[in-house]
Amino acid sequence: MTRLIAAPPAKENAVADAFPTTSGVLAMANLRAQIEGQEREAVAGRLTVIGQAGLIALIALRGHVLGCIADYDRAEALAEQLARNAPSDPDAFLARARTRAMFHRFSHALTDLDSAQRHGANPRTVNAERAAIFQAIGQYEQALTIYNEAVKRRPDFNSFGDLATLHAERGQIAAAENCFTESRKRYRGASPIPLAQLDFKRAQMWIAHHNLQRAHMWLDAALHRLPQYAPAQGHLAEVEAALGETDSAIARLRPLASSSDDPDYASQLARILGAVGRFDEASEWRDRAAARYDELLEKKLERFADHAAEFWLEAGADPHRALWLAEKNLEVRPTRRACELVARATHPVMVHARADLTTSML
Repeated sequence: MTRLIAAPPAKENAVADAFPTTSGVLAMANLRAQIEGQEREAVAGRLTVIGQAGLIALIALRGHVLGCIADYDRAEALAEQLARNAPSDPDAFLARARTRAMFHRFSHALTDLDSAQRHGANPRTVNAERAAIFQAIGQYEQALTIYNEAVKRRPDFNSFGDLATLHAERGQIAAAENCFTESRKRYRGASPIPLAQLDFKRAQMWIAHHNLQRAHMWLDAALHRLPQYAPAQGHLAEVEAALGETDSAIARLRPLASSSDDPDYASQLARILGAVGRFDEASEWRDRAAARYDELLEKKLERFADHAAEFWLEAGADPHRALWLAEKNLEVRPTRRACELVARATHPVMVHARADLTTSML
């Protein structure tokens, strides 16, 4: 994980806003009911191609919120099957493109988008998916062109949110903040999930720029709306640990590390426990994370190379393996963040020296 340094507190109150939504508990119950209902329709053979694509998207969404890699795997398998069963349907290609991009198979995803457009998919929909991939692989100017056109055509929650994340990734904080704010103003839904996702992305920006208080504030906002949001819980634990609130961070991570099939939470827990001298516990979680990363890398190297590199660089204490994985990640995603990860793995002694200095400052 990125090492964090405290910064002056933010003045905004992200939670007390004018965007009432349904409760997170109800939203997740509704999501589960939607998935189960559409699965029954699929088993009965009554679900259209577009309905199957919608089911795939819902399963992937649940995987993101709950930190469940098994849901991602299932979404991918269903999308592959759908594309085989409907080889001339644009919605099938769009569904497979999204799942392939989810696992960082970007060139295959772009090929699917070309196929979707050839078979009659809406060019704007295809371009939106292309822009997300361009952003993921560091082709920011191509993504910016598409996002700017989308904002001009339809300045809504989604278009401003996409533009906000691009500005954030490029380090253009003022522009990103403006777009995040505009996106929130334009939200018209009842579900808390999209707003929680937006606030989480805003928090990620502040984590990357070492502003703990703002990151904490937006993570609180995301979890206020969606308490089950596992990635937000994990990042909030990271922030708390950097602020010296290690007991809270450990308590937040332990249930996630125990229940999730994503090793990130066990990795974070091992690192924090080790930092406070609880070495036996740290070793147990480190071994658990290492075994799971080995399993995932064997199947999906592109998707998990960056997080595995972070693990081996920190809690895993194997800088040579970290460097190999960081370089593999850079091949797939030549972004600034990927370059920074390679640089950290290339100079692990300096990384740990900076980490020690940061800890002493806190």
